[in-house]
Amino acid sequence: MRLGWAGRVNDRLEVMSTLLLALAAVATAWSSYQSARWTAEYRDASGKTNAVRIEAARGQSLAQAQTEVDVATFTQWIDAYALHRSELRDFYFKRFRPEFRPAVTAWLATRPLTNAAAPLTPFAMPQYKLAAAEQAKQLDAEAAVFSALGQRDTLRGTNYLLAVVLFAMSLFFAGISTKLGGRRFKAIVLACGWVIFLGTVLWVATTPVSLDV
Repeated sequence: MRLGWAGRVNDRLEVMSTLLLALAAVATAWSSYQSARWTAEYRDASGKTNAVRIEAARGQSLAQAQTEVDVATFTQWIDAYALHRSELRDFYFKRFRPEFRPAVTAWLATRPLTNAAAPLTPFAMPQYKLAAAEQAKQLDAEAAVFSALGQRDTLRGTNYLLAVVLFAMSLFFAGISTKLGGRRFKAIVLACGWVIFLGTVLWVATTPVSLDV
């Protein structure tokens, strides 16, 4: 009877070891796949981030160039305006960029030559707006979103990579348990493998998956 009981215990341990080996192998493969998928997601988000930032930099460069043009034409115009040279003043005014002209008009309405409270230049007026600068700000915000997504994807990929390591540990305990002679020591080692496996499964179950192809 005693030998029969020992045989049944050994059989159960073998079954539990085989089951853990099979489940841990599948879980390892799944986690490896998910780690690769989230790495691909990160690369996609990173590529979009770089592309949007390049467009934002172009918009900022254009806005800076437009501001320099506005400053140059305004400098010439204000000289003619101060000297009451109406013909030259009108010449420069007609050559103001469409985005700049409303700001100058609004600035003149504040009577800057006599009103000490008037803004120093039309560039301080709320009417002075550059579409290129606004677009650059929007693109910067969009790039920040893609960057945050990339950081999230990196974290998820790292989590699955850690899961691969933990599942490999459970595989190790399951495999080594089959080589041990003592039933008690074998049961302890196998139990460690199951604890690691089940704990990792519960953790992975809370981690989002990526199934894009």
